[in-house]
This record gives sequence, C-alpha cells and structure tokens, in this order.
Amino acid sequence: MSLHWTQHLILVPVILPLLVGAALAPLTQGWHRLKFWLSYASILGLVANALALVHFTDGGAWQDGMGIYLAGNWSAPFGIALLADRLSSIMLLLTALLGLASLHFTKQRWGRIGVHFHTLFQFLLMGINGAFLTHDLFNLFVFFEVMLAASYGLVLHGYNAERIRASMQYIAINLAAALLFLLGLALIYATTGTLNMADVAGRVPLLAGDDLALFKIGATMMALTFLTKSAMWPLGFWLPTTYAAASPPVAAMLVLMTKVGAYVVLRLWLLIFSDDAGAAAGFGQDALLYGGMATIVFGAAGMLSTDTAGRMAGYAAIISSGTLLAVIGYGQPNLVTAGIYYLIGSTLAVAAFLLLIELIDRIRTPRSAMLALTMEAYAVEDAPVEPVGRGVPAVMAFLSLAFAACALMIAGLPPLPGFIAKFGMFHAVLHPQVVATAANGVMTGPTTIPTAGWVLIALIVLSGLIAVISMMRFGVRTFWASGVLVPPKLHRTEVMPIIFLLGLAIGMTIQANALFGYLARASDAIHRPATYIGRVLSEPSLPGPASSPAPTINLTPEAP
Repeated sequence: MSLHWTQHLILVPVILPLLVGAALAPLTQGWHRLKFWLSYASILGLVANALALVHFTDGGAWQDGMGIYLAGNWSAPFGIALLADRLSSIMLLLTALLGLASLHFTKQRWGRIGVHFHTLFQFLLMGINGAFLTHDLFNLFVFFEVMLAASYGLVLHGYNAERIRASMQYIAINLAAALLFLLGLALIYATTGTLNMADVAGRVPLLAGDDLALFKIGATMMALTFLTKSAMWPLGFWLPTTYAAASPPVAAMLVLMTKVGAYVVLRLWLLIFSDDAGAAAGFGQDALLYGGMATIVFGAAGMLSTDTAGRMAGYAAIISSGTLLAVIGYGQPNLVTAGIYYLIGSTLAVAAFLLLIELIDRIRTPRSAMLALTMEAYAVEDAPVEPVGRGVPAVMAFLSLAFAACALMIAGLPPLPGFIAKFGMFHAVLHPQVVATAANGVMTGPTTIPTAGWVLIALIVLSGLIAVISMMRFGVRTFWASGVLVPPKLHRTEVMPIIFLLGLAIGMTIQANALFGYLARASDAIHRPATYIGRVLSEPSLPGPASSPAPTINLTPEAP
C-alpha cells in the first residue's frame, strides 16, 4: 500500500506559505518587487491547490469525500491527522481568494511599508489554513497561535497612535483567550486521555459523573477562545476598534479570521456533542443560539450608532458572526447549509467594503493634504507614497456602484448573495427538517416552528433593515452631501481587487444552485460524526520499506 499522490495536496496549504514566508524573511527593505511576486506566486499556488481539493473531495476520488494525511506516518490518535473534506476545502478556497485580493491591493502602497509584511502575510495564511485542516486539538492551538502571532504584526503594520492602541487591546485579549484554550485542553486531555478530535468524540459517550463535568468545563473554556475570535457578545467589544484601525488589506483578512472561530465551533460541536454523545449530546447549543441572537442585537445597535466607515464594517462583521453562531445553535442541518453560504457571502462583502473605504476616503481628503497626513500618521522613514496612476474613467461612478453593491450584500437585499443566504435561512426555519431514523424508518423531527425560530427570523430582518439605514446614511453623506467632489486618482491594483471580490459575489448568485448543492453535501457530511470517527481512526499508516533477508552463514566445516 502506498500514499496516493493526491493526499499530499492536503499538506500544501500549510507547507507552501511556511516555506515562502521563511524564504522572504531574510530579504531586506529594497526587495519590494521580488517579495511581492514570490508572495503572489504562493497565493496563486494556494488557489490552484484549493480548487484541486474541492474537486477531489466532491468528485468521488476519496472515500466519503474525505482525504486524510497522517503527519509523520503515525496512525490516529497517536499522531497528528490533517483532514480535508468539502467544508474545509471551500474554506481553503475562500482564504486563498481573499488573500489574493488583499495582497494585490498592497502592491503599490501597503506592501512597501515595513520589511516583513509579506513574511507575516504568508505565516497568517499558514495559520488559517492549518486551523481548517487539522484534526487534533493541540495542533489547532498551534495553528491558532501562528495565525494570531502573524496578525499582531500585521495589525501594527503602518503603525500610528490609533493602531498601537487598538493592537495592544487586540494582543491582550487574544493572549488571555490563548490561556483559556490551554486550560481547556488540559481538562479535556485529563478526562479523555486524547486530543485527537475523532478520538475525543468517540470517548465522550463513555464519560459520566465528575469526568463528564470536568470535560464540559474544559470544552467551555476552549469555546470561550473561539467565541472571542468570533466576536460573540459580550466578548466582541474589541473588534470594531481593531477593524477601524488596521490597514485595509489587513482588516480584510481579519474578517476571515473572525470566521475561523465560527468554523471551529461548527466543526467541533457537531462532532463532539452530536446526538451520539450520550449525556453530553447538545451541550452548549442553547448558549450558541441565544448568544448569537444577542450578538446580532449588539452588532445592529453598534452599526446604527456609528458614523465611521471602519467601525461600521466591524459591526457588520459582528452581525454576520452572530447569525452564524445562532444558526449553529439552532441545530438544523439544512439551516447550516444556508449559514455556510451566508458565511462566504458576508466575508466577501465586508472585505470588499473595507478595501473600498480607503478609496472613498480620498474623495474627502485633498491630494496635497493626504500625503502630509500619511507621513505624519506613519512617522517612519519608509512611509508609503500615494500611488501615481491614471485616473480610472468615471471613477465616481465606480466608487458609488461598488459601495451600493457592498451595501446590498451586507444588508441582504436582492439580487446578491446576502439575500439568497437569508432567504435560504428563512426557508429552512419555516420548513423544519424531518428525518427518518435508521432503526424503524419512522419520520422524526419538529412539526412546529419553535419561538426561537421566529425570533431569529425577526432579528435577521431587523439587522438587515438597520444595515440599510446605516449604509444609506453613510452613502448620502459621502456622495451627495459633501459639496463639490473631486474624483481621486486610483491605481489599477487598488480597483481590481474590489472588482474581483464583487465579481465572486455575482458568481455566487449566478451559481447559487450548484453552490447550495455542494454546501448541502458538506453539511450532511459534518452531521454524520460516526463517519468522521471511523475514517480518521481507521486510516492506516504506511508500512516501512521491506527489509532484505539477512545473509545465511554456514558454520559447518567443509569436508576436505
């Protein structure tokens, strides 16, 4: 038996940015162009690899749509297992595409500040990709720390007083969350004797009494880390300040980092606390549901109360995170399908808006003043010079139309993906999923819509209405009530990433049926934890090379 070459692709999203980041680290300040193109080539490789993983997981190449890579050739649960399925593959593709847009945006301006921007960017991608692929809790902690360590430097990128204040808060909160993560891991290992996710899920039904209580405490402490990253109320107070202070390409990647927390909650809770978990089944679901609803209320109130575009984008991200957490807590598979579609669309929308904010701000800042403010704000010798490019034809029309598209997506209005996602969620809540039990074929499931379902629908509608009001207020103030507007000079490298992200959103709308079908298969897979447990724990390690037989020595003396 040998390892099929396609399984090596599972390791590429971790190894490629690690090697490229290490290669970029020794390059000094004068190698901007080389560093950019090496980093760009790395991300193009990640895009191609993610597309291949999507194909192999959904094309029948791997059993049950899962590819497993045993690091170090140690069988689970003793070694570290990396697992690629439909859900992790689509998240890897989203990461690569968003990283491509963000990096392209930095070519003329942000990528030239500081020596190690591209190195940190690659390590950030490595940490995010590893968190999507790993099937080991301690390895998840390692990738989380790699991701966070890189983000600390990136949040400070192009430092000024506002960024320093925001980054200190961001670092302190994440260090505290990391401590909770470690304490939670210790309790989980003490009660189950393993940190492999599949093995933990297999041992949870056997826990009882004090061991079960300690396990729940450990899971709660670990969940606080993910919920802090997901900006769940009241743990998400740091997010609007950080988004508003970070440079636009970094803020766009922070949007994805917020979704990493929601992804881990979705993956772990459906695996460990499934219906097969015995006394622990459904643990924490109500907390996710009602905490997600409270997060929607908090995000909507914040969005309505602020007039700063960066903070508005931060509160929009909080609303999307709250919606995802409530969907996970609601515990209905077809609702999770619409929730994953919403995750992808909202990430593209908020990221595009954060990139667009910088270009819109130039309308209200004269060119002569902008360079002076930039030099003063950065207070470094290599402060970015405003890119000199040709004026894009009808630049004001582009900015206004791009803003309108972002507003429609964030608010969930037709015809863009935000509306399709919310319509899918409403349809799932209003048509409770009925399933047949394997034992006797009896159809089971809720026959009436619970009160929580009606409340969730109302909050989603209300948050969309508030987003419309907030975005319209900002748009009117920017494009209509600003007096004489001077169209800014925009470089192609700044315009194309926004067009690219909005084009992806349009593609999601056109291919909504195919994408929903893919995500439905992904949702069905993660709702079958027994299949995950069996596939991971039964994956065999490769046999060593066959040893040649030892030579025989004849000790009998020969006859003369």
